[in-house]
Amino acid sequence: MELTLKQVIEQVGKDKGLDKAVIIEALETAMLAAAKKKYGAHKDIEARYNEELGEIELFQFKEVVKEVEDPDLEISLEEARKLDPEVEIGDSLGIKLDTSELGRIAAQTVKQIIIQKVREAEREMVYNEYKDKVGEVVTGIVQRFDKGDIIVTLGKGEAILPKREQVRGEIYHQGDRIRAYILEVDRYAKGPQVILSRTHPNFLVKLFEMEVPEVYEKVVEIKGAAREPGERAKIAVTSNNPDVDPVGACVGMKGMRVQNVVRELKGEKIDIVLWDPDPAKYVCNALAPAQVLKVIIDESEHSMEIIVPDDQLSLAIGKKGQNVRLAAKLTGWKIDVKSESQVKEELQEAKRQLSRIPGVDESMAQILYNYGFKTVEDLANTEAEVLMKVPGMDREEAERLIGGAKRLAEEAHGVESIPGVGEKTAEILRKEGFNTIEDLIGASEEALASIKGIGEKKAKAILESARKLCEESKAS
Repeated sequence: MELTLKQVIEQVGKDKGLDKAVIIEALETAMLAAAKKKYGAHKDIEARYNEELGEIELFQFKEVVKEVEDPDLEISLEEARKLDPEVEIGDSLGIKLDTSELGRIAAQTVKQIIIQKVREAEREMVYNEYKDKVGEVVTGIVQRFDKGDIIVTLGKGEAILPKREQVRGEIYHQGDRIRAYILEVDRYAKGPQVILSRTHPNFLVKLFEMEVPEVYEKVVEIKGAAREPGERAKIAVTSNNPDVDPVGACVGMKGMRVQNVVRELKGEKIDIVLWDPDPAKYVCNALAPAQVLKVIIDESEHSMEIIVPDDQLSLAIGKKGQNVRLAAKLTGWKIDVKSESQVKEELQEAKRQLSRIPGVDESMAQILYNYGFKTVEDLANTEAEVLMKVPGMDREEAERLIGGAKRLAEEAHGVESIPGVGEKTAEILRKEGFNTIEDLIGASEEALASIKGIGEKKAKAILESARKLCEESKAS
């Protein structure tokens, strides 16, 4: 072992890409562990690599004393001077141990600790190599599969593409080349430390950076990206140069640039959207190719109601709601798409409801609807200060309308509104504390049947009607 140790250190360093000092430290630690296992952990033993001799030397240190109490840690002056004539009381004397006595079991311990130390050094090297590359795209080779995860060999070390970061439907085989986005580098992971992703929106952004020189050079800027991996994606782009068309630059001549990205994503469809500082215009662009007739913005809810022609509704919403869902992800706004017909029906229903409030005619109902009041409950639950934002509305008028709406709302929820409940029965119920439909729904059939003048049959019918009316109200 001693004769070839120098060569071993050099070869391991070359094969593993490790610093010579790391390997020597591992050898010293391993030899020290083996020595303590054989001679005793309480003894003061040190391991040192002698480069000239090409071996790991072990020394047991003892303190020079007048009278020895612990032979493992102390040595008499007389015995010490046989080894070193100049030694004095209180000195620490190092006595070289014979490493050949360690034996086969100790050699196995040495081997295990060296392997462990080399692995730790390799992991530290991988961490240092990739910690600053988070957010970059790398190419590797599929090495093996582990419970749905893909283990990928990179230039130095291994990476993992977890199942959750894989695109559904993509199939890889051992030896395939794979390109992915570095999502994270975990220093303390038990397995591979580099975590990859092919589903992250930034993977799409990075691919465009690689394919479109204008994006790489920051002439064209990608303002956002949204994906439903493997199916469809949207990116929003803008130009920092008025002479450069950002959408055209990303599409490329005959669509070559965007097609290269689509090919890498195994056919994922990509919409390139023109970003706009105006949120309404941005949302309209994100819903393309659907045409938009009107946009109603609710800043407090950070939402938009988008009105489109009847024949554009399915296009705006997309297959299983995909188009509007991606547009919402991209822009960060809640989006509710409606057709012209739906809006007209909603307006007519709102006018019908609001016109029941005393003092509200059709034109006032239209104005209230335009300000977001679509039902009697909307008006009943608002504050006078909010309603006073309507042009020409003073506090007195606002409070009058709110009061009228509240009375209507209460009547709508009163027990007398339940089909089959007459004034006499309603009076009985109110006397027992059941003033609204909600009060009844919370009661048991037995409790209701015990009321004088109700009985089991009527109690059951009242509760069924009340629950049905409540469900219909929620549905509407």
